[in-house]
Amino acid sequence: MGRAVLKFIRLSPIKARLIAREVQGMNAEYAIASLEFTPNKAAGIISKVIASAVANAGLEPQNAVVTSARVDKGPVLKRFTPRARGSASPKHRPTAHIMIEVAEASKGDK
Repeated sequence: MGRAVLKFIRLSPIKARLIAREVQGMNAEYAIASLEFTPNKAAGIISKVIASAVANAGLEPQNAVVTSARVDKGPVLKRFTPRARGSASPKHRPTAHIMIEVAEASKGDK
């Protein structure tokens, strides 16, 4: 079993969870290929984390299965935008922690 964690990535965890739920339980090679054509910032980042988890496990992507794909909330960067008449509006810049676990596929999963 291999695991990879990417912390403090400047990405909304709510948007990243949509992509993480799609790849959970998939073959790693198929997950990376499908994420390549997904038009979302989170897709490219999660694809790289899956590739890292597969490498950490010492497996080939066609022999690995994504067993767990978890996206946790990180700290929120609080910024301000200037507005009319000297006032300011707050902006919240969320961050996320992405954790991917892969395991070797059993004979029946291929």
